[in-house]
Amino acid sequence: MPEGDTILWAAVRMRPVLEGHVPDEIRMPAPRPWALRGSPAFARWPERLAGRRITAVQTRGKNLLICFAGELILYSHLRMTGAWGVYARGRRWRRSPERAWLVIRRGEREVVQFDGPVLELMTAARARSDPRLARLGPDVLAERFDHADFLARLRAGEPTRTIGEALLEQRTVAGIGNIWKSEGLWEAGIDPWRAVADLSDAEASAIIDGIRPRMLRSGVLGPRHAALRVYRRAGLPCPRCATPIRSRLEGEGARVTYWCPRCQRPPLLRSDRPRSQIGRAPLP
Repeated sequence: MPEGDTILWAAVRMRPVLEGHVPDEIRMPAPRPWALRGSPAFARWPERLAGRRITAVQTRGKNLLICFAGELILYSHLRMTGAWGVYARGRRWRRSPERAWLVIRRGEREVVQFDGPVLELMTAARARSDPRLARLGPDVLAERFDHADFLARLRAGEPTRTIGEALLEQRTVAGIGNIWKSEGLWEAGIDPWRAVADLSDAEASAIIDGIRPRMLRSGVLGPRHAALRVYRRAGLPCPRCATPIRSRLEGEGARVTYWCPRCQRPPLLRSDRPRSQIGRAPLP
């Protein structure tokens, strides 16, 4: 699933084309009204949006919002299959035109959404109250990350769940998916299977602080600048200690977690403890 940096990268490419401008054309090459809320109005979107200036292209975690004058918003969530593309007019798209849900053209540039299972036109008032947006935790890529809100949400959840699972809950922190979960835990040197209750506030905050700069770089410059350390590197040497990276399914969603068994050992197994106590439960 595209994560917060991928959505930000889409917005970064779209803003110079759309923000502050009235599109020359809005069309839907292959509409799928049965898949969307308010499907009877779906065919009228180009008509409703015609002549309206685009005031902003915003991101909230994994969500993207194109804001039009008149308090109308196009809301998109790509889930596992969708993608946004920006193309020179006439250039061949990377996906089939039959998979395009939406095309917004201004001048010689086209912004195209492909395969996104969630694409809705709503009022700004509805967007403010929509539970999918209202329940989101602090955005990992916000200009100023709200650590206090993040920690409060983290502590309000089930304390026995693993930190690896907790980081994927968008109500706790918005924008982190399986890639940056693994990368963030590696950056902070934290075992993915540690219970949230066993984690200090400083350790939890270190996960966010470790990946925010990397996610922002990927979001502003593009995914090729992500420079992943552990994700999909099972069997390869850890960049920090050369121990082979491991992978294992985690949580109800059975997402694959990647980690270094040496850099991210549980606290009771760290080498700074007396050798006689390594692997033993603490004394009462």
